[in-house]
Order: sequence, then C-alpha cells, then structure tokens
Amino acid sequence: MIEHTMNKPNILWVDDEIEMLKSHVIFLEEKGYDVETVTNGEDAIHLVNQKNFSLIFLDEMMAGMGGLETLAKIKEIKPNIPIVMVTKSEEESLMNDAIGKKISDYLIKPVVPSQMLMACKRILDGQKISGEYVQTDYLKDFSQISRLLVGDLDFDDWEEIYLKLINWDLELDAHPEINLRETLDSQRKEANQEFSKYVENNYKTWIQNVGDKNTPKLTPEIVNDYVLPLLEDSKGPVFFFVIDCLRADQWLVMEKHLLEMFDIKKDYYYSILPTATPYARNSLFAGLFPSDIEKYYPELWVSGNDDERSMNKNERELLQKLLERKNIHLRNDMKYMKIIDPEVGRNFEQHITSHKKTHLMAVVVNFLDMIAHGRSDSDILKEIAPDEAAYRSLTNSWFMHSSLLGMFKEISKMKNAKIVVTTDHGSIRSLRGAKVMGDKEASSNLRFKYGRNLKADDRQAIYVKDPMEFKLPRRGITTSYIFAKEDYYFIYPTDYHKYLSHYKDSFQHGGISMEEMILPIITMESKV
Repeated sequence: MIEHTMNKPNILWVDDEIEMLKSHVIFLEEKGYDVETVTNGEDAIHLVNQKNFSLIFLDEMMAGMGGLETLAKIKEIKPNIPIVMVTKSEEESLMNDAIGKKISDYLIKPVVPSQMLMACKRILDGQKISGEYVQTDYLKDFSQISRLLVGDLDFDDWEEIYLKLINWDLELDAHPEINLRETLDSQRKEANQEFSKYVENNYKTWIQNVGDKNTPKLTPEIVNDYVLPLLEDSKGPVFFFVIDCLRADQWLVMEKHLLEMFDIKKDYYYSILPTATPYARNSLFAGLFPSDIEKYYPELWVSGNDDERSMNKNERELLQKLLERKNIHLRNDMKYMKIIDPEVGRNFEQHITSHKKTHLMAVVVNFLDMIAHGRSDSDILKEIAPDEAAYRSLTNSWFMHSSLLGMFKEISKMKNAKIVVTTDHGSIRSLRGAKVMGDKEASSNLRFKYGRNLKADDRQAIYVKDPMEFKLPRRGITTSYIFAKEDYYFIYPTDYHKYLSHYKDSFQHGGISMEEMILPIITMESKV
C-alpha cells in the first residue's frame, strides 16, 4: 500500500456518471491516492489550469465537450500529464484517435477497481516498483558473479560475466534512483582484474590455436566466418559495417532502433592485442595477424606512427587480398567507404540505394572513436558524458540522428539485403595512472606502447619482449611491447602529475579489459 504522506499522488477523474463510480473512488483513496472528481470537460480543463495532477482518468463519451476534445485541450495546457481514457466503445478507430493524442492507457467500461489500481500503479509507481525488483535481482546476481570470479573460467564464462554486467548497467541507467552504481562499478573493476590475469595466462595459446574449440573467436577469423558465407548464397547486397571503437553496451542501446526493420543475430568475439585501430582493424580486414600482414604484404603494412592516417590506408586492399586468398568471386567489384565526417556520411546515406546490386560493400564508420578521443580534450564532451551511463546516452543520441541509422533504414528496404556489423576494438574509461619508462622514440599511446627499454609495473601491464610471441610486427630487433591491464593508462615520469590529471577519466583503447576485447558481431537481414 502507498504510504499516506503530504505528497500523495493526486488523481483527477472526469466522468459524467461519476456518482455511479463512488465505490471506485473510495477504493483508490483507501490505497493512498487523493482523488478529485468532475462531471464534464469544461470543469476538468479549469482544474488542470489551477492544479497539478499526477494522473487523469478521462471518460470518452460525455455530454457537451467529449473526451477526445477534452484530452486535446488538456494536452495543450500540460502536455506531459498522463491520461487514461475510459470508454464504452471498442472501435479501433477511436482507440487510434486516443493513442494518437498520446494517452498513457486505455480502459473499456465497465471498469472494476482493480483495473483502476493497476493503471495507477503502472503509471505512477511503475518506476519505483520496477526499481525495487531490479535492486533485489541485482543483489542476487552480484553474489552469483562474485562466485564465478573465483572459479576456473573459460572464454565463454567471461563473455557471460561481461554481458551480465552490461545488462545491469542498462538496468541501472533506467533506474538512477537505485543506489547500486558504486557496487556495480566495484564488481566490474574486480572482474577486469581477474580478466586481465586470464588473458595474460591464455593469449599466447589462443593465437597459436586459432579455430580450436577451446579458443575464442579472434579478430582474423571474423570476415571468413561471418561475411564470406553470406556472399556465397546471397541474392542481394551484403554490407559489412565496421564501427570503430564500438562497445557491446553501446551496440545494445543502438540495436533497439533496428528491431522492427531487421532480423538480428548477435555473437561475440575477442579482439587481438593491442586493441588499437592500426593493429585490430588491419587484422580484421586482412584475416591475418599483424606479423603475417607485415610478412606477406609488407607494402600494405605501413610503418610509422600508430594513427589512422599512417597505418590504415590499405583496408580495401587487405580485404581484396583476403577475397583472393579464399578464392571468392564476386558478381561485381567490391566497394569500400570510410566515413570520417558527417558530410561524407550524409552523402553516402543519400546514395546508398545505388548499391542495391553491389555484391559486397564494406563501410568503416569512425564517429564513436572520435567521441572517445575527443572527450579527453573537450570540456563540453566531458560535461555531456561525465560517466558510463551518460556515454551510452550520448551514443544513443548520436545514433538516433546519425547517417548510419539512415543507411540502415535504406538497406532495410532492399530485397534480400544482409548486413554484418562489428568493430575492431572497444574502449575503457581509464581511471588509474601507471608509470612507464622507455626511450624517447617509444610510441605515445596511453594503453599500449612499443619501443626500446620499456618498463612498467607488472601488476599494471603485460610486457612482451618478443613481439612474434604475440604475432606482432618486430619494428626492429630491440622493439618490445607493453599492454595496460584493467583501467590503467601509461604516463611517463616527466610532467607526470600534469598528464595524469589530463588523461584521467578518459576513454582509451589498446590494452586489456572486457570492454576493449569482448566485442559484438551482428548479422542483420532485412524483413522485406
């Protein structure tokens, strides 16, 4: 029962036969609601102008001003007030009219008190009741996850743990009133600590046994296992979208906008190390580890700084080489597009229907990576997305208004169209600095580095003396690599506190964490 307080929900009930419903009114008042009644639309509008109501029950068929007209005028005065339409009519057109005017619920007369109470609870108390169940369920799951973390886990178990944590993230996003965020963040931190140990102990075995049932799906396998099979029996276009820096939780907030357009299947795979664009994306398109790209296609593995322009010029060529190695013959030339600014995206969206006969269209979308990096240097972005929940909300807002969603909508109209969506790596909110030593030529990345004489605390980083053990380019006889664990980011001793403060609480990638390594791979087929 709702507690009787000074802030009891205030309900307005508008019905020209309200005297016959006194027992319903008394029932709701006994349940803790204040109920005011009027018998016509004019009086209802007058009261709405004078008072604030938590909820309005509105009869559809009244003498004088009808329910739908009253509804429209109330919405003009206070558009956000929830209204439940009550009517004797079951005509679909009437229901459509009412729903079109943004009612919150619809009840058919004769109504019983329990129906009214259910509507009140759902609309006024639904968030609170749902939150209480969420809190109880999470505390149960918390114990289960904690037990799992001390067990002998394989890659499937880690995927399950990560998805559980993500799902609770989304639940708490929907219930900010629940004071469990700190508990969840602490459990995620513990999980990433154990996950880093797991990867450190198993990664070399994985990359030596690609395709083994005891090995997770890795970056070089994705095109071969998910894209090429669609090409073999496709009667329509196949689109391969790589959304740079897409995390699994971000995909889940994006996916809800696509459910009515596509049949969607989700899997997950593990990124190679480092979880950085020049390595992971080249590996994704080539179907090879970085050391093999350097070995077999030295002209396509461009040395230099690890940035987008210097090391990811040849994605189209690497994908074409993969198709040739696999003896895949397309109906027409493979197409490739990299979207690095909104204008390019909008232009491609407007012309994407021209690719309805293209056998394979590969598209790289860089916007999320730009947000992740841009947030480090933008006070506005930090204000908009101060934490993980806001970061997901920012992703959702971008996607709803993006050319990418427009592209998906156009593709959904194409007959027999299929889409594979994935990413090359995720990102983690980096909260702890780790001191690193190295020669001045060492790379500047915050979550991984390569160079000579690299040193860092082995509790915070993995040191790779021989790059070939991790199937990485040598770059020189004395070159080694280090990868940050958990949520650490590397800072040199020079001006340590300055850079520690500057990069703290930024989204980074290149290291070892569930957020960076456990990635979605989505297959979508249009419903037309």
